[in-house]
Amino acid sequence: MDYVQTHSAEEIAAVIQPQFEETDLDTITTIVDRYASQNTWKADLIFEKDSFDLLQNILEEAGELENRVPYEDLVNTTFAKEAAY
Repeated sequence: MDYVQTHSAEEIAAVIQPQFEETDLDTITTIVDRYASQNTWKADLIFEKDSFDLLQNILEEAGELENRVPYEDLVNTTFAKEAAY
């Protein structure tokens, strides 16, 4: 997370390209740039309830989630909060 906050789309794309062998560097760079412009990457590791609800909404709309799960039953932010502070 620190890396993507402090490096360009081109630098990030070059680092992750081996994970996407079938995709050319320009395409990866475009995708990374889009993620950055949409603020897709969080600045911290704490998975907040709003983000969890959004994820469940997306999964539900895609037909991939049959039952919603309460945030408190599934998410534990203890370690992320300790690391952040």
